[in-house]
Amino acid sequence: MLSKLLSFAGVLTFAYVAFVTIVYLSQTRLVYFPVRTIGATPESIGLPFEDVTLATASGVGIHGWLVRADNARWTVLMLHGNGGNISHRLDTLQILNDLGADTLIIDYPGYGRSGGEPGEQETYDAAMAGWNFLVEHVPDPGRIVVFGRSLGGAIAAWLAQRVNPAGVILESTFTSLDDMGRHHYPFLPVSLISRYDYDALSAAPDISSPVLSVHSTGDEIVPFELGVRLHDALPGRKSFLSIRGGHNDGFLVTGQEYTSGLKRFLESL
Repeated sequence: MLSKLLSFAGVLTFAYVAFVTIVYLSQTRLVYFPVRTIGATPESIGLPFEDVTLATASGVGIHGWLVRADNARWTVLMLHGNGGNISHRLDTLQILNDLGADTLIIDYPGYGRSGGEPGEQETYDAAMAGWNFLVEHVPDPGRIVVFGRSLGGAIAAWLAQRVNPAGVILESTFTSLDDMGRHHYPFLPVSLISRYDYDALSAAPDISSPVLSVHSTGDEIVPFELGVRLHDALPGRKSFLSIRGGHNDGFLVTGQEYTSGLKRFLESL
């Protein structure tokens, strides 16, 4: 009987180790969900735009759209989440345009028409390329706002730690990828096998710009509590906008309350 139990325990241990190994080797596919095909453009919702091609410090081509608003008061660098590409963010482009903001939205390496392959440093490099482009091309660099949603929020926090935007919007953003892993996979030794950090919590104390944190109480992917922890770690002028709905549609479900919250923050700058 004992030998059978030991044998069974050995099989379970082998299976667990094999599973952990597969997860370790598959992390890129668990973190990034890029789509290459551009399904629509801002023109399809009546927004004129310019195709923009940037280059990271390592020479990777980054594709984006510059969507201008009439009498724009701000310029937003939009950093999207880990799935799809810029063509899946037309609702956000419309909202920002209605608020009177020019918007540069970019795709990370491996997404849409951008070159290269996804990776943590690669996403940071793309964000910095977008920032540098705006600093060089907008009339008033002092009115640039960095806006990151979900994974893009962690990238925005990294960027805001290194540059000085007029404001930062962190929407549906987690504290770190390790914390996300522990939440969704409590049975895995996440800290031991994680190959990506996206540690927004460590970046937060160094962000001196005003910050608006936005998070849904019903977020089924990034727990509301992680958004609160990240917000609490911010040292300076900050505000919190609680919305409702899911991770991917909270800003649409909340509607006018969401838009009004963004407007108040922008006007406070």
